[in-house]
Amino acid sequence: QAQIMESGGGLVQPGGSLRLSCATSGFRLDSYAIGWFRQAPGKDREKVSCIDAINDGTTYVDSVTGRFTISRDTAENTVYLQMNGLRPEDTAVYTCAAAETQSLCARILNWHYWGLGTQVTVSS
Repeated sequence: QAQIMESGGGLVQPGGSLRLSCATSGFRLDSYAIGWFRQAPGKDREKVSCIDAINDGTTYVDSVTGRFTISRDTAENTVYLQMNGLRPEDTAVYTCAAAETQSLCARILNWHYWGLGTQVTVSS
């Protein structure tokens, strides 16, 4: 049974850092693209970052480019999102999802498995 579990969220001051983890089980991680999404209260969910299953190509939404880094550790069955220079507008529930596809991240429409999310709050 496929499972995804996020961890690493919390309360951090502006300018601080967090590393989110997306631990997976029940499927072969290197055959899946993994996306990190976030949703703030009253806002639509947005895709923050993605790592594809082709060659670990990565994408980022403009607002986090240069501050966030996504990476995959297949030995640990985990995908990480390193978040630096956090801002209050980064406050949201962060969720990761998996898609069994060889498509580039920008072309992925269907995500097969979802985690429950982890709260990130950036505030002084």
